[in-house]
Amino acid sequence: MKKSKNSYKKSGVNILLANKLVNHISKISKKNDKKTRGEHKKDVIGGFGSLFDISNLKIKDPVIVSCTDGVGTKIDLANKLKKFDTIGVDLVAMCVNDLIVQGAKPLFFLDYIAVGKLNLNKTKKILKGIFQGCKLSSCKLIGGETAEMPGIYSKDKFDLAGFSVGIVSKRKILDKNNVKENNIVLAIPSNGIHSNGYSLVRSILKKNRIPNNLKKEILKPTKIYTEEILRLTNKNLINAAAHITGGGLIENLLRSVPHNLTLNVDLSKIKTTKIFKWLKTHNISDQEMIKTFNCGVGFCLIVDKKNIKRIKKIFTKKFKPYEIGFISKNKSKVNLSKSLIW
Repeated sequence: MKKSKNSYKKSGVNILLANKLVNHISKISKKNDKKTRGEHKKDVIGGFGSLFDISNLKIKDPVIVSCTDGVGTKIDLANKLKKFDTIGVDLVAMCVNDLIVQGAKPLFFLDYIAVGKLNLNKTKKILKGIFQGCKLSSCKLIGGETAEMPGIYSKDKFDLAGFSVGIVSKRKILDKNNVKENNIVLAIPSNGIHSNGYSLVRSILKKNRIPNNLKKEILKPTKIYTEEILRLTNKNLINAAAHITGGGLIENLLRSVPHNLTLNVDLSKIKTTKIFKWLKTHNISDQEMIKTFNCGVGFCLIVDKKNIKRIKKIFTKKFKPYEIGFISKNKSKVNLSKSLIW
């Protein structure tokens, strides 16, 4: 009996299918290019490296800013619920929301998709979300990598990582050195859980049924704040900012406060939303809630009091910023008053 020859495909890697995916990405990218300006014309999908033409960007003393991130175990719930068209938005959001903390305009994005077995339909849906996230943040998907790794990931499992690059004028960089005593801390509402704390969410869901009116919250995509924040930075209305992700509100805010100043937060002013109120009922302390979840605050600004009215005008009613604290001089690094209201 004649033995069949070994092949890469038999070992679990389908190069022809991967090439079909690259062609699909290239077609969508070219379609989107027709709707963009000339600075993207030299970009190429499928090359050894990705190109991005910055010659038309009129920025004085430009500084490049880069960020990389993933979406954690929210992926597992996307798999279980068989909904893949929003997780890509999360991936872009987690990266570009970090870029804008430093005042940078997102330029381009690259993705990394690792799978046990390449499913073209599923991957196209994930990419649909990535393209949507790039559209919402006014940046461009210019390349990436899809890795089929049998034996490392089981057949239906996958993981995502993203990498984004932005640009900012040196004189417009946002950092903690701009923060002063008596500055005000503004909270911008989140769109839900966003992409942090999902290991705890999954643990709760294993033992508890979520109410029907909250089911849509589980995979609601992370809010992208690019448009609003860049409008504010262009008008010099922000001193510093914080993206509220892993570590929660206080830990992330502290990253934007100088060591010689104190962060004061009135926890009772935080507008907690229904999904967090439901999670809280499952024997989670306030301390654990605020260091695990955003609790309703997706992004924070540290600003001069005189700018607050102008800042609020930039936002829609749903995401209008509100005051939760201030900056002072004190011996302690942080001063938390009152308690979260559930």
